[in-house]
Amino acid sequence: MRSKVSVGEYLAFLSTKFEVDPDNFFQALISAEKSKQATVGELSITCRSRTPEKAVMLISRGSKVVAQFPVPQEFLLEQRNPIRAFRKTSLTNRTTIGKAENSHALHIKDLRTGMKQINLKAKVLEIPKPKMVFTRFGNYASVVNVIIADETGQIKLCLWNEQINSISIGDTLQIENARMSTFRGEKQLRIGKKGTLSNVVNLNAPLEPIRNS
Repeated sequence: MRSKVSVGEYLAFLSTKFEVDPDNFFQALISAEKSKQATVGELSITCRSRTPEKAVMLISRGSKVVAQFPVPQEFLLEQRNPIRAFRKTSLTNRTTIGKAENSHALHIKDLRTGMKQINLKAKVLEIPKPKMVFTRFGNYASVVNVIIADETGQIKLCLWNEQINSISIGDTLQIENARMSTFRGEKQLRIGKKGTLSNVVNLNAPLEPIRNS
């Protein structure tokens, strides 16, 4: 079974990578959740959105985005700094996160209608204005087809509700356990209940934008 990186492990990795004291890092996250903005070392932390369950944090260094991901509120309410505990195994975290970021086996050019359990990494190129639709469950929901791309091509990614607010143009997304379908004759990637969508730290060269020939 493929192991997933926890929030604590990921933050410990960032703390080690950017040489930020874990206690100061944890306090900066708490401050950003309350005041929307905080700095620690060379890093800036912005709380993009907040719900009773989680806060979406954007971490940047100068003009470069380092990462964006949700942090559970229960994590921020921990009495003892969980980042420090995870940082003790930072070497293991580096290996785990490296595997998580590079585990995708497919590129966009490989996708075919009907494929399931798709894992890939792609960059957000365009986010159209979301539409409100009436679902088969009897409620209204916000939906949008985001344009994502890797070095092999681009495709539409169907996102709903909170998923839409968790991303921005230019983000690099790790998509896991998605499926390919066709809607009104157009191919699109969908993330079901078992799928996950997360922002990742791009440790390698950035994806080149797709240019129309």
